[in-house]
Amino acid sequence: MNNPIVIIGAGLSGLRAASLLTEQGIECRVLEARDRVGGRVLTTSVSNRPDLGSFDLGPTWFWPQYERTIANLVKELNLGTFDQYTQGAMLSERYRNKPPERYVLPENSNVKSVRFMGGVQSLIDAVANTLPSDIVELEKRVTAIQLDESGAITLEAELASGKREKVSASAVILALPPRIVANHIKFSPSLPKSLMNDLVNKPTWMAGQAKAVAIYDRPFWREQGLSGFVSSWVGPLQEIHDASPNTGSGALFGFLGIPVRMRQELGEDKILNLVIDQLTRLFGPSAKDVSSILYKDWAIDSETAVDEDFNPLRDFPVYGEPRKEGVWEKKIIFVGTETDSQFGGHLEGALRSAEHAVSEITKNRFS
Repeated sequence: MNNPIVIIGAGLSGLRAASLLTEQGIECRVLEARDRVGGRVLTTSVSNRPDLGSFDLGPTWFWPQYERTIANLVKELNLGTFDQYTQGAMLSERYRNKPPERYVLPENSNVKSVRFMGGVQSLIDAVANTLPSDIVELEKRVTAIQLDESGAITLEAELASGKREKVSASAVILALPPRIVANHIKFSPSLPKSLMNDLVNKPTWMAGQAKAVAIYDRPFWREQGLSGFVSSWVGPLQEIHDASPNTGSGALFGFLGIPVRMRQELGEDKILNLVIDQLTRLFGPSAKDVSSILYKDWAIDSETAVDEDFNPLRDFPVYGEPRKEGVWEKKIIFVGTETDSQFGGHLEGALRSAEHAVSEITKNRFS
């Protein structure tokens, strides 16, 4: 009996690859180091106030007019969406001791982005629900992949209990950030040096970022004619957007402009105090009255970031599929948003990479 395709990583690309393989009757297993599915998709709610809604601490939007793969999947899965709120003026904070400047952007100056009702986790859950319940295996961290002379593949995984498990595979889909593969998985025989260099030089999207979400009983800034969009040279948040659910509560989220090392020195409590101070400076006294504030520093997430990701990105990375050669060429396939040259960094890129991987597997099986 043939061994299954083994997918390492249960983020969007790994789950979508598993779904497409299953549709074609191709046996697969998904091994995930975390205790949850989703990878860099992380939607959460306030533990004692679920009525406030769900909020994304990872990716938030997609752009259906340009991103047809995700738009078609959302339609296929019948998922609820709504347009990102952009009505009203934006604020520009250029100087610490001066009030922010207010600008009304020209109509249609921003490309319309779309959000998920219930957060991006609703997409993850819907894709996961297309799979048989036993395909995804959580808390199994793959540490080594061995290819023997006969072409047989054996993976070694570490379980939450500390025990180790060996898994046989006919091929491996690596649905992980390239740098995580390079740093955390031992290959025998070793990957070619050119491939390793390619993996190490692909920055992990979002890995150096930290995101804060301030939640309120209502989106009070809209009453002031503000969209919630802010560009700040002062910080600590350098870019702020309305993160309110489609109904009910209000929320503002922002990306931290503080470098990773400085965030670690300051600590979460001090950072969040600075965030509230900034929101109060921008939006007035009502911003102090937070129902809750959520925070995620992806740089300290060991399943996402490595030390090389601590350096902030100055330009958009050059993404695309790593070039394989030698004995591993038809045995491993890389998927994930960093492997898509057109939509790298987007949910669209993660889905496109999964479709490409399954197409490659199908071609290899029947060639």
